[in-house]
Amino acid sequence: MKASIRAAVVLLALALTSGCQHREDEANVTVELRVEPPPKVGKAHLMLDVRDAGGKPVEGATLKLEANMSHAGMKPVFADAREVKPGQYEADLEWTMAGDWFVLVTGKLADGKAVRKKIDVPGVKKAD
Repeated sequence: MKASIRAAVVLLALALTSGCQHREDEANVTVELRVEPPPKVGKAHLMLDVRDAGGKPVEGATLKLEANMSHAGMKPVFADAREVKPGQYEADLEWTMAGDWFVLVTGKLADGKAVRKKIDVPGVKKAD
């Protein structure tokens, strides 16, 4: 194989695998989301359970929520989450339209590591 072709293959392999690596400054946490009442147009209370890789509650995080519809063209909805007990965070926001949404959870842990999770919220219903 010619050197230029071999170099191109190596560069392509590096480009394809670099997106799959865990960034050093990104936290290894899980974020579970519950919505009350079940998702429907209007005000909602969101509860987040944040745990580290060992399953322990994550305390002292600063988290922001950005809710977006799955299709383009809708204005996002924002909220700040507040810690109510170790590993438990809550926020209020308003679903503005029926359909499929997702929530981006971003922020920082107490140790400075970044949090970035996308959580799907399918089937937000029409208001009663």
